[in-house]
Amino acid sequence: MKRRNFAFAAAATVLVRPAVADADALRAAIAAYTRATPRDGRVLLEIAPLVDNGNVVPVAIQVESPMTAADHVKTIALFTERNPSPEVAVFHLGPRAGRAQVATRIRLATSQQVVALATMNDATVWRAAVDVVVTLAACIEG
Repeated sequence: MKRRNFAFAAAATVLVRPAVADADALRAAIAAYTRATPRDGRVLLEIAPLVDNGNVVPVAIQVESPMTAADHVKTIALFTERNPSPEVAVFHLGPRAGRAQVATRIRLATSQQVVALATMNDATVWRAAVDVVVTLAACIEG
């Protein structure tokens, strides 16, 4: 194999493999957080699909819930696919919260999927995911 072809093959391998590893790491982090299989719905994840600067990214999460003693959100968790640590934040709520919504700012290392999970008091888990494109990355470890 010529040197030029070998360099291209090595670069292609490096570029393709992390995406699979990152998706596996995200799935593993979500599985470690919850024993239930997350279902789509009930969660609204508000984050811009295109972010100019990954250092400060506003995020808001709302969950459809009456927030009563019989039916309320226990936790809202935020995960990212390619940050150094996939679990970004966990918010603990109860029926006295009144509304199941939180807002914060996060850092995104690069373009990736952001996932919000809501765990209800009956142990069901609901999810929403957004693919975010970051033009100026943050969280890069050198």
